[in-house]
Amino acid sequence: MSRRPFVRRTLAAAFALLVFPACQPNKTNAESAASATLAQAPAAGAAVAPAPRGVVLPDFASLVQQQGPAVVNISTKGKRMRAGVPGMSPDDPFFEFFRRFGVPGAPGGRGGAPGEGDDESTRRPGGEGSGFIVSNDGYILTNAHVVDEAEEVTVRLTDRREFTARIVGLDKPTDVAVLKIEAKDLPVVRIGNPAKLRPGEWVLAIGSPFGFDNSATAGIVSATARGLPGGDSNYVNFIQTDVAVNPGNSGGPLFNLAGEVVGINSQIYSRSGGYMGISFAIPIDVAVSVRDQIVAKGRVSRGKIGVSIQQVDATLAESFGLDRPRGALVGGVEEDGPANKAGLRQGDIILSADGRAIERSEELPTIIGAIRPSTEVTLEVWRDRAKRSFKVRVAELGPPASTVADTGKPEQMSSADRLGLVVRDVSPEERSRGGSRDPSQDQRGARAPLPEGVIVVRAQGAARDAGVQRGDFVLNVNGRPVKTVKEFREAVERGGKAVALLVQRGNSQIFIPVRGE
Repeated sequence: MSRRPFVRRTLAAAFALLVFPACQPNKTNAESAASATLAQAPAAGAAVAPAPRGVVLPDFASLVQQQGPAVVNISTKGKRMRAGVPGMSPDDPFFEFFRRFGVPGAPGGRGGAPGEGDDESTRRPGGEGSGFIVSNDGYILTNAHVVDEAEEVTVRLTDRREFTARIVGLDKPTDVAVLKIEAKDLPVVRIGNPAKLRPGEWVLAIGSPFGFDNSATAGIVSATARGLPGGDSNYVNFIQTDVAVNPGNSGGPLFNLAGEVVGINSQIYSRSGGYMGISFAIPIDVAVSVRDQIVAKGRVSRGKIGVSIQQVDATLAESFGLDRPRGALVGGVEEDGPANKAGLRQGDIILSADGRAIERSEELPTIIGAIRPSTEVTLEVWRDRAKRSFKVRVAELGPPASTVADTGKPEQMSSADRLGLVVRDVSPEERSRGGSRDPSQDQRGARAPLPEGVIVVRAQGAARDAGVQRGDFVLNVNGRPVKTVKEFREAVERGGKAVALLVQRGNSQIFIPVRGE
């Protein structure tokens, strides 16, 4: 084979390496020539400046050598399931044909693992993940989704010893599970403080991607306190990194440069199912709290104050007279809940809880959820353009309201206002008739009561652009309840250029900020 293509590729690669550091923006030709001259002939005896300390890479090798033995591989087997073609009996004359000729999923076929199960008409789904040892007597942390619904869990150490693990407990809202193996004098990780992490800081992951045990990957912290788009969990503010995390890494530790675990690698954000540069880790303090509760009492209890919340954007902040977007806007208050009893109401903006400032709304459930039920907590609230404090006694979170009627003939209708809204009153007939039928009420589908507010007949201009729709109920404007068109007009006129509308659509209530024209 000719070596010429190889030589060309080598030269091209070398050229690229040489060119890359020299790509400096906004340099004139004269400056470039001067730089080249200096580079070619440094003055005799001139001292060479030492390399900046920032370019020295961390000693990942020592970290992996010291902490790697405490990281484990986890394999699981689920409940035995019938294999083969769905709905086909093993007695069917074609069953053996499909088995022999490799129908995916058929027993003994190309889709099944060799030697899997004693009864070849059944199979056992399996999975793999990672974990790490947190006590020398065998307690292990991993992800709940790694071991959920598993009948058998096997833990393999880096020295190839294998142990059958017992699932002590798991907590799906945080995706944390606690395992126990019967062993002594095991290597353990050190627990760090994720609150000290800063974006740009180096971190290292160790796990078993695709079954490759004790694989290390490194990257930086991209962001902290990150909520996931469309995420199910309200109790975790994730650490976002660019560390390569792939299937099998789930449940493995994320280390800082001090060799301390700061997170549990949990999820990736991907369009392909594989790593695409964005991964998420559960802060280790969340996982430790879950572990302590599971080990002590077999379950996790969480606090609640009985409010529904939403994010505060720039327009909402302006409409409520807040200096900048921050806090959690209360969109609803649970009747007879802790917040209701303490005096909180719709339109309040919770700025801090238990002395901890709230920048984004998703931070509030994490703070309240971590507080022991029956504890009294102080909330700093923004109401009527001033700060107020409320004492709320946290309740324990248990397991989780009216249908909007179709618009009918208006009793009174407004003309389009500066927001681009046309609204009308609810007629007495409509109110007595109630809303749409709600099958969840009883078997006959009782009608739900209509909310107190005005009905949107038409949304145009700024209101339409903000997301207001025909058939929405507007319940209040800038925190002021509106039950009639007259009250709605007055509230809009008193509001500033930007107003916050509390809107009910279906069973949901949400504040919609509208900047008037």
